[in-house]
Amino acid sequence: MTDEIKSGGLDRTPRANKTREKTASRRPWAPPSMLDAPPAPEGFVHRWIRAEARGFDDTKNISARIREGWELVRKDEYPDFEAPVLDSGKYEGVFGVGGLLLARMPVETASERNEYYRSQSSDQMEAVDMDMMRENAHSTMTISKPDRQSRVTFGGTRKS
Repeated sequence: MTDEIKSGGLDRTPRANKTREKTASRRPWAPPSMLDAPPAPEGFVHRWIRAEARGFDDTKNISARIREGWELVRKDEYPDFEAPVLDSGKYEGVFGVGGLLLARMPVETASERNEYYRSQSSDQMEAVDMDMMRENAHSTMTISKPDRQSRVTFGGTRKS
């Protein structure tokens, strides 16, 4: 007699054993990430910001990031996501690990911020180039244009 007939034609397997997780294909092992974060809501980006360094609170950094437009992400906004949460202190209930706190910002604000810093960096590089050209006054040692290239190699000969 089969199990199906014994149970009167009904499948008596507990529903808990039939979840997608248990029937999904096996994922290969990978080391766990300490900085797993819940997915950012539509129109926002997440980022970990420094709250302490070498055991000392970095209130200057946190306040600067909040003034930039970052807001701290609280556990109660993501009840289904399991990650370390601060359980005491000024940032109680905020996702935090290893002196870092999870924060979010609207995508538009984040892109404007990135563009601002990209422009600052470009202006600084242009100033360095101009200074180098000015200092390079001797006619026998002219540099026409700075060459900025970087390569990452792991030893061995370079392949062309």
